[in-house]
Amino acid sequence: MSADLSGAALWQRGCERLAAELPEQQFNTWIRPLPAAEVVHMQEKNGDDAVLVSLRVPNRFKLDWIRSQYASRIETILSELAGKPARLELALAPREPIVPLPRNSAPALGMGQVLQQHGLRSGPNAAPGAETASSAARARPTPAAAPMNPPTAAGLISNMAPMAPQNLPPSATRHRINSSLTFDTLVPGRANQMARTAALHVAGAPGQMYNPLFIYGGVGLGKTHLIHAVGNALLKDRPDARVLYLHAEQFISDVVKNYQRKTFDELKAKYHSLDLLLIDDVQFFAGKDRTQEEFFNAFEALLAKRAHIIMTSDTYPKGLVDIDERLTSRFDAGLTVAIEPPELEMRVAILIKKADAEGAPMPEDVAFFIAKNVRANVRELEGALRKVLAYSRFSHKEINIQLAREALKDLLSIQNRQISVENIQKTVADFYKIKVADMYSKKRPASIARPRQIAMYLAKELTQKSLPEIGELFGGRDHTTVLHAVRKIGGERQKNTELNQQLHVLEQTLKG
Repeated sequence: MSADLSGAALWQRGCERLAAELPEQQFNTWIRPLPAAEVVHMQEKNGDDAVLVSLRVPNRFKLDWIRSQYASRIETILSELAGKPARLELALAPREPIVPLPRNSAPALGMGQVLQQHGLRSGPNAAPGAETASSAARARPTPAAAPMNPPTAAGLISNMAPMAPQNLPPSATRHRINSSLTFDTLVPGRANQMARTAALHVAGAPGQMYNPLFIYGGVGLGKTHLIHAVGNALLKDRPDARVLYLHAEQFISDVVKNYQRKTFDELKAKYHSLDLLLIDDVQFFAGKDRTQEEFFNAFEALLAKRAHIIMTSDTYPKGLVDIDERLTSRFDAGLTVAIEPPELEMRVAILIKKADAEGAPMPEDVAFFIAKNVRANVRELEGALRKVLAYSRFSHKEINIQLAREALKDLLSIQNRQISVENIQKTVADFYKIKVADMYSKKRPASIARPRQIAMYLAKELTQKSLPEIGELFGGRDHTTVLHAVRKIGGERQKNTELNQQLHVLEQTLKG
């Protein structure tokens, strides 16, 4: 690229390169919101031509993060594009005046009056609020079908998700689809990339590719959100499509009811005529022979008519216990994809997006603090967010790290007490039947080196220890050794189903 390229064009090209290289959620969180950089052509002391790229960053946290994580790569890219050395200068943007949230001018109210102001009621008979968008992981009656009760004080936190649109089609109740769980409201990232891509393909051409689609992963990672998104996408294109979402327990209940009444024709009429069946947590079929038989019949009938089936489970098909082999072999015949716990940048992006949806923008440093301390799944992440937002609203304090620390003190206390590197070493050693001493010995046979790398990976994922600190606890190893183990196991986890299942078991064991 010639040196006389305008500054705006150079920065634009640089951003395009970064967008192609970085995971989507990282680029959207850290780079995309930045204002256009100022680019000045200059001469260095030795007389060589160069460019000075000045970036104005909104706060100290983002400045430090961009400097440590992306500055070197930005300079390299801009140097390549400009054909001359590029120097990146980061500075804080001028602070804009903060507009305070409106405060009531009335005298301080008691808790009962506060609840009344928010349309809430309390008491032992108070009914809980509706399910939030991301926690609708069980097929209970949808808001459209359930009687609407005033939310309670306890329901304030759990009822903070954006309300579903009011202009729902009459079929919303029949389909049991949550209209707020769409592809647009799902935060994409490396953890759900493959599952999301497969779901988009199914939504675009149901019955043609990846049938059945089997999505598995731990609790609260977005499996339910994803299958609702497929249902919503199909109904948007084909409002008359026969779509049904349900939890496995509902199917079991239907089988029992029809078995008692001897009305299996009704069961077949309900399930065999669908265009798309979305069913959550098929592991609940374990040990229920009659249910498995009826589901097998429905499964065969739907595939024969090129209808699509999407299922979720907490484990991959061959890991299901007490499920007929005829079923597990059919589950495996389509496409099986995993959803992993979200990585740090994705957790930050989720928090920022959901806080914005609540009308309470969250500072990046607070989102980073919460994301660093809540790692298990999206549901726990949202729970932490609700606690922080509710704490801020009730205390009339602005959201900062100190407030987040106070709001989440119970959660942080439990985490710090339960998970340590020593506990991880012992748990992994027991799992792979090696000695704990092997974790910090110099032995290098694969039977020892592999569990040691897995323990290092889990130590990085589940504790707040730095790489050097982890290395020290593994026999004084260099931090680069730990980094290699973390990257190796993390990469293999995406491809190796057996390893992923082992890690899932270890994580659940460690978290109690």
